Amino acid sequence: MIKKETVFSAKPDREELRSDAALRPTTLLEFVGQDKVKENLGVFIEAARRRKESLDHCLFYSPPGLGKTTLAYILAREMGVNIKVTSGPVLSRPGDLAAMLTTELADGDILFIDEIHRLNAAVEESLYPVMEDFLFFINTGKGPGATTLKITTPRVTLVGATTRSGLLTGPLRDRFGIVFNLGFYGPAELQKIIARSAAILGVKATPEGIAEIASRSRGTPRIANRLLRRARDYAQVKGTGVIDPAITARAMEAMEIDAQGLDALDRRLLSVIADNFSGGPVGIDNLAVALSEEADTLTDVIEPFLIQAGFLQRTARGRVLTQNAYRHLGLNPPKQGTLMI
Repeated sequence: MIKKETVFSAKPDREELRSDAALRPTTLLEFVGQDKVKENLGVFIEAARRRKESLDHCLFYSPPGLGKTTLAYILAREMGVNIKVTSGPVLSRPGDLAAMLTTELADGDILFIDEIHRLNAAVEESLYPVMEDFLFFINTGKGPGATTLKITTPRVTLVGATTRSGLLTGPLRDRFGIVFNLGFYGPAELQKIIARSAAILGVKATPEGIAEIASRSRGTPRIANRLLRRARDYAQVKGTGVIDPAITARAMEAMEIDAQGLDALDRRLLSVIADNFSGGPVGIDNLAVALSEEADTLTDVIEPFLIQAGFLQRTARGRVLTQNAYRHLGLNPPKQGTLMI
């Protein structure tokens, strides 16, 4: 039976309003974008409510900042249950998971594991019976005298989020009944998100100023909200307090974010491939060394947008610049090759 307690406050205090969490939508109706995902989740939630059952296990995967964590909180609110938030690296031992399940969660609650692909093998294997039969097995002792204790766990919903779906093992992925890939957001959706956030922050912004921020937000709500805050700072210190196109352009120029949303690291990555590796192909390890950045940062944070925006290609031999990238850098593209137009 799903209980009706909730850990959320209907009226956030002033400290909460200053945090990033205050900008998160709290219901599916407030959530902008990902229309197909919202439509399906609405059906699954309503069906679970009518049956008075826990929601099936959910997996969300996408590049960072597209709403995975927000959707986990929305699921808890829509189901009227509590949510426990943790991450893959934090759960270093099966005992950590056992403690959470037996002392911090009840029937119907949601256990949200961010970066679930980083679970170690022992913890992951201990999750399998929990997800299927709501049982947790603890091995005690070693050798012939070893015994296994069986513990019945609450009927919780596991919600996993990952930026690297390819690193999930097959047995773990197959145990999720609901799986969604979140895509990048369009300009109109980002403008709605920015307008809503501006109202929450109490900052005045013209439609043109909002559109200017949206065009530089890389299709990502988290980045849009970050740029809104910085444009607000410039508007208050260097302008009249209103976010308009001129003050937004000035703020973005100061932060080295160009009209396409590329920052200094993006342009440096493209320039290194063009100058040091003749436009590619170049492997990710060589590129990471050349940029003095972690390979995971490049693959998880930088590359998805550059590929989506048509500046970069991933091939079997490595990364290759497109003609759009050469034009953006003000360089002449090679006459021969397999560059994407």
